[in-house]
Amino acid sequence: MSNTTEDIFKNVIAHAKEYGFVFPSSEIYDGLSAVYDYGQNGSELKNNLKTYWWKAMVQMNDNIVGIDSAIFMHPTIWKASGHVDGFSDPMIDNKDSKKRYRADQLLEDRIASLDEEGKTSEAEELQLEMDNALKAENLPRLRELIIEQNIKCPVSGTANWTDVRQFNLMFSTQVGAIADESDTIYLRPETAQGIFVNYLNVQKSGRMKIPFGIAQIGKAFRNEVIARQFIIRMREFEQMEMQFFVRPGTQREWFDKWKETRLKWHLALGTAPEKYRYHEHTKLAHYADAAYDIEFNFPFGFKEVEGIHSRTDFDLSQHEKFSRKKMQYFDPEVDPETGKPYGNYVPYVIETSIGLDRMFLLTLINAYEEEDLSTEERQDSRTVLRLHPCLAPVKAAIFPLTKKDGLPEKAREIMDSLKLDFNLQYEEKDAIGKRYRRQDAIGTPFCITVDHQTLEDNTVTIRHRDTMAQERVPADQLDKIIGDLVSWKNVL
Repeated sequence: MSNTTEDIFKNVIAHAKEYGFVFPSSEIYDGLSAVYDYGQNGSELKNNLKTYWWKAMVQMNDNIVGIDSAIFMHPTIWKASGHVDGFSDPMIDNKDSKKRYRADQLLEDRIASLDEEGKTSEAEELQLEMDNALKAENLPRLRELIIEQNIKCPVSGTANWTDVRQFNLMFSTQVGAIADESDTIYLRPETAQGIFVNYLNVQKSGRMKIPFGIAQIGKAFRNEVIARQFIIRMREFEQMEMQFFVRPGTQREWFDKWKETRLKWHLALGTAPEKYRYHEHTKLAHYADAAYDIEFNFPFGFKEVEGIHSRTDFDLSQHEKFSRKKMQYFDPEVDPETGKPYGNYVPYVIETSIGLDRMFLLTLINAYEEEDLSTEERQDSRTVLRLHPCLAPVKAAIFPLTKKDGLPEKAREIMDSLKLDFNLQYEEKDAIGKRYRRQDAIGTPFCITVDHQTLEDNTVTIRHRDTMAQERVPADQLDKIIGDLVSWKNVL
């Protein structure tokens, strides 16, 4: 990673804290590793990203509905889903630093550095070796690869490694007054199972016909041993998932459709297409028959933001087996080949799963710009977040030019007429230029200045964040001007 991209990432993290986007959790107690809090601007941006996803997924599709399932679920659900026995990461410890690492991530970092050095064939060979070892769950081979590649602990600088062991990522807790083994339940490590166990409830109560989808936004929890890269990998995070139930045999066409649809959703925000790529899974989960990631080029390389998976009938069949409740759907549609109804079957599932926190970080990094505004006469610069107006935490800021002559009262009057529809800020402290800079730094698309002319003809100056151009407009048209520019119609 070059200094510039590393510096940009550090600057984004510092900016996120300084301007109320993301704070380290429990900071006055020296923080809690891999846990973060969203500040006043961060929670607004996060809510706007959720709204964008929900509108695109639920409101714009008449065969997709949304639910909100509980974080605590019956422990047998996690047995059925395979999480109790198989939801683990291969971990390795350095004996000198006592630090623990994910074996596959150490190897992935080595593959990335081989790629950067132009040693493509070596990188591909190592990738294949690692994939084969992971597929076969050959933990000793993973350790051998780490030794062969002379991978050293970044802290101790030594290659004094323990054996590789599997480490389960689920948080467990006790339910009820007496804590014993039988009362162990888990914090959900994904939101998908809450959809699967409610599939029949939704289908029957909503009279849904296949194909249909169930969407959900919610918290998930993973006891990540390796917390790194800011909010990329956290112990408490949020997912936006949609499970789409289809007739067996049609899964490939639906998989291709959702793969394309989801990338379009990302690109509609105006992100440069070359910053995104598809990554096909070579090592498929045992239940999947196709899987792609949508990856974004972060300052530390391409990382997954969203996964599109064809999960076959694995989940519903497992829950049918463990719960002893029928998960079948009766399809009255006629099969053109046999001339008979399709009848009963367990639906196949196409999943789209996006990490909200990663999407948040992607949005912040993509919008962040340190802009040089220097001229021959003077040095000048600004830090600006070029967020899409739909996503901006604050839609407009309202400034009285001075604190006297009735201008603050007029500015408040204008603000009161707009605040039901838009999230606004009012500022009267400091010179107008300084106020502009503060709003640029949080991504506010418009600043509205109320001056003495406003009192005469009810016009205001509206200043655009990206171009810094200013125009005079009637105050009673602000509702429409701002509304048109921040409308969801611009992205949907």
